[in-house]
Amino acid sequence: MNEQTTQPDNGRQDGSTLPESPPRLTHKTSVAAALARINITQMTLAVLVVIFLWQWIDGHRVIGDMQQQLAKKIAEMDGAGKANQMLLTQSQGEVRELSAKVATIESRYAEAQNQRAALEALYNDLSVSRDETALAEVEQMLLIAGQQLQLSSNVKAALIAMQSADTRLQRMDRPAFNGLRKAIGQDMDKLRALPSVDITGINLQLDNLIATVDELPLVYQQRVAKKEAVMQTATPKDETAWQMLLREIWQDAKQLVRIEDTGKADIPLLPPNQEFFLRENLKLRLLSARLALLSRDEDGFKQELKTAQLWTTRYFDGKSNEAMRMLAGLKKIAASPVSIELPDVSPSLQAVRNYRLTHENSPERGLAKKTARGNP
Repeated sequence: MNEQTTQPDNGRQDGSTLPESPPRLTHKTSVAAALARINITQMTLAVLVVIFLWQWIDGHRVIGDMQQQLAKKIAEMDGAGKANQMLLTQSQGEVRELSAKVATIESRYAEAQNQRAALEALYNDLSVSRDETALAEVEQMLLIAGQQLQLSSNVKAALIAMQSADTRLQRMDRPAFNGLRKAIGQDMDKLRALPSVDITGINLQLDNLIATVDELPLVYQQRVAKKEAVMQTATPKDETAWQMLLREIWQDAKQLVRIEDTGKADIPLLPPNQEFFLRENLKLRLLSARLALLSRDEDGFKQELKTAQLWTTRYFDGKSNEAMRMLAGLKKIAASPVSIELPDVSPSLQAVRNYRLTHENSPERGLAKKTARGNP
């Protein structure tokens, strides 16, 4: 600009005219405009360069940050990879341990299954055997009940045996046994409906009579106890020893012969040894009556008592208190009924036998036996 301003002065010094001054102004203006445009372009370029440099620097910085972050991420990923590798190794070890445990569990499970199958087979076998044992016990009890009724007519013993059989079935708690329990209950009702016979009371009375046999006086034995007591009370106080001796001799002499009306045409005279056998035979008659009582043999029972009454009346003193008590007891016992009409209790026994036969031939029992033996 200094050069442009000095050039007019030089023109003027060279003698140029004034009219040429307007073109110089125009040129100056165009140059200024050009310079202005150049300056704006340069400034724009400079700004763009600055912006580009700033973006390049910023991009470089961002790339550096990204590289740092990427390196950090790679380092983290490397650490994570190592950790994952360690976890993978640990997981593989745990998987191997778990596989070994699973194999052990599977083997134990298979063993448990085998044991379970064996236990089920054993249970089935025991179940079948338990039912068979229970039915055999029930059948035996019912047989005992029937024997008690048939052989000895012992209603009480038969009823106890049948109650034991019903209790045995009740403990099994099997609905299939309800029919058997019903049949047994019906037979027990038949026994409970029978009239009761006081076997125990009659037996005690026979024991008392047997104990009285040794106290029975014979018909020819003298009964002078009361007379002697009266004589002792009538003894004079001033009696001397010789008078007492003579009186006793006289009393003994009077007892040598005794005349008494017994009301019997023939009085049996028994020697001492035969007296013992008489009393023992009378006891045997009463014991035979007891056996007939226990066996419910009413005819034999009454016949033995009749014979005991006959012997008591014939051989013993019927006027004595012991003989009268004996005869009264024999008559009372002979009037007691000892025989009753027994019912038929075989339906319950037949029901148990039919049940056993039916289930012994059933397919379920055959299958249970095969399972118990381990057959497929």
